[in-house]
Amino acid sequence: MSFVALLLLLTVPATPSPAMSRPVRPNIVLILADDLGFSDLGCYGSEIATPNLDRMASQGIRFTQFYSAARCCPTRAALMTGRYPHQAGVGHMGYDTGLPAYRGHLNETSVTIAEALRAAGCHCLMSGKWHLGETRPHFPVDRGFEHYYGLLGGASSYFCLWPNRRMAIDGELHRPDPKGFYMTDAITDRAIGYLDKYGRRPEPFFLYVAYTAPHAPLHALPEDIAPYRGKYRIGWDQIRQRRYRRMIELGIIDGRWMLSPRDPRAAPWEKTADPDREDLKMSVYAAQVERMDRGIGRILDTLHTLGIEDNTLVMFLSDNGGDAEEIDEGAPGALPGEPDSNTGYGRGWSNVSNTPFRQHKRYVHEGGISTPLIARWPAGISRRGVVEHAVGHVVDIFPTCLEATGSAYLNEHGERAIAPTAGRSLLPLLQGRSGGEPRDLYWEHEGNRAVRRGRWKLVAVRDRPWQLYDMEADRTELHDLAAQQPERLKDLQARYAEFAEQWGIRPFDDVKPPRWIPD
Repeated sequence: MSFVALLLLLTVPATPSPAMSRPVRPNIVLILADDLGFSDLGCYGSEIATPNLDRMASQGIRFTQFYSAARCCPTRAALMTGRYPHQAGVGHMGYDTGLPAYRGHLNETSVTIAEALRAAGCHCLMSGKWHLGETRPHFPVDRGFEHYYGLLGGASSYFCLWPNRRMAIDGELHRPDPKGFYMTDAITDRAIGYLDKYGRRPEPFFLYVAYTAPHAPLHALPEDIAPYRGKYRIGWDQIRQRRYRRMIELGIIDGRWMLSPRDPRAAPWEKTADPDREDLKMSVYAAQVERMDRGIGRILDTLHTLGIEDNTLVMFLSDNGGDAEEIDEGAPGALPGEPDSNTGYGRGWSNVSNTPFRQHKRYVHEGGISTPLIARWPAGISRRGVVEHAVGHVVDIFPTCLEATGSAYLNEHGERAIAPTAGRSLLPLLQGRSGGEPRDLYWEHEGNRAVRRGRWKLVAVRDRPWQLYDMEADRTELHDLAAQQPERLKDLQARYAEFAEQWGIRPFDDVKPPRWIPD
């Protein structure tokens, strides 16, 4: 498909059917990518082939100001509970400090989407990466899911299970046969198996599909890599420029926002030591994204075959921005993509993934926390091919699922008292109504911190001074207005301090793990 045809497909809304009405009890499929950047999909400006997610976007809504929590575990905690990560007990990663905000697993004052929807009569199923506890009683089946298949902790090889990683089926540990195994396909296959079993039942279902793609290591099948080889020899600077222009044309970003400069820690392309290897790294990354998109296409096709796609709300997002970590830990001589390799795509390509923004995964500048969000529900969303600029946060997914299914939030679960959610439903926005009054949003990860209030964002990197940006005029965060707006600076600092105290946030030096590696 030509770029012009894609542009027309994605920007011309279809005429809604007069008979369209909101169903009472839809199914929900929630799909999460791992370390996918804001600009890595075709419908968000990328050159990577993602026809199935592009199709979803043409049939639904794309959000342009939706936020994650900057890192794998914190985002997953917020996604599952509708609470900020520290409120849910996962202020950093999967280790237990004993401090309430840093337990490394979901706490007892939080309830998961699965627990709430299960109590409302929905089947709850999960395939993919959990990363919210690797021992019982912290498996998905301990937190509301009837069935689970996937990786309990952080990323692993796509071709086998590394010895220090754990997978499980339901409540039992599982080690897959490496023959013919590829993690992305295994996650898709199990998700489709759940659909085949539960998609024919009268009760609604909630299916959470959490891919490890395109998280490092760079592992892909040769036939998926080959079509991309050579396309990235023009370098990250030109690819960023191309994506930037496409994003403006698609209406994803405002043309007033200047493209942020290349990360100063990434070399200019012409000074790259091994451009062929860099081309290979990005080709593998693109192949991982396309393979995931192909799996999503199989899931969408299964919904269609079962006759349930109209009454199924499908949402897709990522857990954080692209990862700048320079990883090269595989077997000597192993090339990116090969089973014995263990590489990441590095800072230059992460900068591309996060176009047009600054920074990367772990940081709370826009490059670290901005995620695509695509929502499609033919029977419940009349808006088609719409680009939505309203602000949202990952904590909003939980209340959206509740409102869509007519389910109640649980104030208690078993003998546990449950704290309130921090999110609010996106359903009004999905249906073309007001999303409510502006609200404050907050972030903290590894000492990186931010607060957004309306058009204003206060942000800082670890121990560096606060910066103040106007998100309407300068979302790429290039013009710091802290010196010109001292009263606003002071007000936002006070708001952040108040919420940080409520969350139990500690200085990162007090909670960072012994093996923490700074960027």
